[in-house]
Amino acid sequence: MTDRLQGKVALVTAAGQGIGRAIAEEFAAEGASLIATDLDTNKLSGLRGKLHKLDVRAQADIEAFARDIAREFGALDILVNCAGFVHQGSVLDCADKDWDFSFDLNVKSMHRMIKTFLPGMLEKKKGSIVNISSAVSSIRGVPNRYVYGATKAAVIGLTKAVAADFIRDGIRCNAVCPGTIESPSLGDRITAVSQETGKALDQVRQDFVARQPMGRLGTPEEVAWLVLFLASDESSYITGQVHLVDGGMAL
Repeated sequence: MTDRLQGKVALVTAAGQGIGRAIAEEFAAEGASLIATDLDTNKLSGLRGKLHKLDVRAQADIEAFARDIAREFGALDILVNCAGFVHQGSVLDCADKDWDFSFDLNVKSMHRMIKTFLPGMLEKKKGSIVNISSAVSSIRGVPNRYVYGATKAAVIGLTKAVAADFIRDGIRCNAVCPGTIESPSLGDRITAVSQETGKALDQVRQDFVARQPMGRLGTPEEVAWLVLFLASDESSYITGQVHLVDGGMAL
């Protein structure tokens, strides 16, 4: 432990499992005053910090939550937007409701969170925002990730826009783009693909592994280490950038 985030207030959404949980654990271990949110508070059990139920699709809930946070902690130093959903299918499998839900959760939630918490960062003239995008985005297309890839490409655009608008105000905004990561959500996708295609679970899992040139899946901790760097002052000269942690998937 090196206290890389000592004295900083950090908020992580979707911190209950997978990448979000690994980020929250790293932040707490590095001395941050952690605020961890999830739609299912049971998943937050065991984390050190303020644990709170939050629906990032509900603007009124976000605003009420932000008022509570401001009273208790003041302005954020770090905001990590990690909430997201992976839709399975091509354009032919994407109903309007799938499109709307995916963009609402994967993109508009980040818009809501940034718009709500950015003013406090601007007042203190310092802040780091990290948005979780994906290698499957404007970087690379893969089969059956039509609307997911579109949303994650939008996250990259959103990230660059925020970085450009507030670069002279002490605000940094970066995107992290994971490849295929071992997580509960991946397990759910493997099961769904197996049921849809009739392939054995082991074969579907191997298909996911085969997408990674390194020949293995990434871990949530490997993503968290990169997010930790971008959240810390060690990356103080980095903003508006897309950072891959993908085992060579984008090569």
